[in-house]
Amino acid sequence: MNNGFELIIAGGKTGGHLFPGIAVAQAVQRLNKDARVLFVGTDSPFEIQTLADYGYPHRPIYSKPVKGGNLFKQLFSVSIILVSLAQSLAILIKNRPDFVLGVGGFSSFAVVLAAWILRIPTAIQEQNAVPGMTNRMLSRFAQTIFTAFESTQEFEQNPKTRYVGNPVRKPHQKPLQKPMQKADRKSTRAETTKPTTSNHRHPDRFTLLITGGSQGAASINTALMDAFKTMKTVCNLQVIHQTGARDLKKIRATYRELGIPAIAKAFFTDMPRLQKNADLIISRAGAGTLSELSLLGKPAILIPFPHAADDHQTVNAASVVKKGGALMIPDHDLNGERLKTLLNELTDDPARLERMGKAMKSMAMPDADKKIAAHILNNQPGKKGRGKE
Repeated sequence: MNNGFELIIAGGKTGGHLFPGIAVAQAVQRLNKDARVLFVGTDSPFEIQTLADYGYPHRPIYSKPVKGGNLFKQLFSVSIILVSLAQSLAILIKNRPDFVLGVGGFSSFAVVLAAWILRIPTAIQEQNAVPGMTNRMLSRFAQTIFTAFESTQEFEQNPKTRYVGNPVRKPHQKPLQKPMQKADRKSTRAETTKPTTSNHRHPDRFTLLITGGSQGAASINTALMDAFKTMKTVCNLQVIHQTGARDLKKIRATYRELGIPAIAKAFFTDMPRLQKNADLIISRAGAGTLSELSLLGKPAILIPFPHAADDHQTVNAASVVKKGGALMIPDHDLNGERLKTLLNELTDDPARLERMGKAMKSMAMPDADKKIAAHILNNQPGKKGRGKE
């Protein structure tokens, strides 16, 4: 018999949904060392590997986006929901959790709904300024809605809403990897695959971190390479670049050609440490990334993902630009010349970067994970009330 607290966190597939869930799981276990956390989500390799890296068990369920259209598509969508709901009920009945937290993504819908049916306390966590479809639907069933933005569309006036900020994960504990060295034609400039740490940055070089998300971003990669080819100050840079798998070889070859000390990898598993080491960050505008940057007080050039649902990344980015923490380039306006202009302006103006960093820092809400974890641990109905022995 296990007398510890049992939490299920539902959702994932993308880092934007998964990482806040991991942050809450870490906070719950800091507050209650006997707490056990199970993630329920998809069979996405990214999700499976990330949770394995952090040491959390995971159960996939069958889930697909709900589609409209003709009668056949609607019936197919209903059948998917019924299958995932049956799987979710089975998981909840077997594990009998004390609380279920939905962090977004299609896989969270059936799990939170199943918890509502079984009268298990629930909450959802919305990372973006524009809620996703799943959380909009679940807002009717969940007892509490945690938001990362003060002005979250549709949830602002909901009495169940609690504005707490976005939970930010702590680095998982692995041995520090080898530092980045000065330019070395055979390895460091392009072939190095070990991330730098905050203790091993080259003091005379400007450190630029580029990330287009877990899959990379072709538009950012292309514009950046075009910018580097004509930048006059490129010799003063050292670069950390999360490229995505498709563009990795091409980008490594370009760094070799240009002689830029660079670490180029398809994906980094320890992004918080890399962010801490950077002087400037170029990235998409996912809510999780913005929260991480605000905690660190890091200036950024934001390029919102143009196909995000309801264009929520543009709304996310606009809230940061308005307060002076970042500059924004819409993806359709992105090119090497424009990116080069901004990079030259910022790398030549340390005072401006410092002001942007302070503005970014002013938006930080460092206790989001603790607040959500405390709510979860303080809102269990008692094991006997649900038939636990």
